[in-house]
Amino acid sequence: MAERGPRERMVFSAAQLIRRDGVAATGVRDVAAHAGAPRGSLQHYFPGGKEQLVNEAVEWAGRYAAGRVARFMERMPEPTPGGLLAAMAGQWIDEGLDAGCPVAAATIDRGGSTRAAAEAFACWARPLAEALTGMGVPAGRAPALATLMISAVEGALLIARAEHDARALTAVAAELGPMLDAAVA
Repeated sequence: MAERGPRERMVFSAAQLIRRDGVAATGVRDVAAHAGAPRGSLQHYFPGGKEQLVNEAVEWAGRYAAGRVARFMERMPEPTPGGLLAAMAGQWIDEGLDAGCPVAAATIDRGGSTRAAAEAFACWARPLAEALTGMGVPAGRAPALATLMISAVEGALLIARAEHDARALTAVAAELGPMLDAAVA
């Protein structure tokens, strides 16, 4: 992976801090310190202030989640919809439950959906629906099932973080996996 410049480090750092602490608790000074960037560079790179930085961090998170779909698919010898869901849930389990999804955190902290968050979820859902279609799920069902998968994992992650236990993530994968596999034509 290429070395990130200061701007990219700040966007990445903002996403990491938002997923751990939420938007309200993430200060721009914290982002600069986490990124190892001079504080003055925030004004230079983000003239729209914290709002611009948060929106770009959320957009980055959507692109990252979209890219994970392809990586999960590559790792499965015989991809199945249920296997893909298990991989999605499994990543959160493997990473630990100290941090959640920056897109969800930004949506919750702002008291509702934002355009950047909606676009990030859509960015994630598109390759997920394409992967489902590639596994034989009818094209008409794939977008709805992609939304279901994202919603289930995001909700399970909230419960898992509250309980400090991965039970909800494992339950979602175990219970929804067979239903998703049954959607294959």
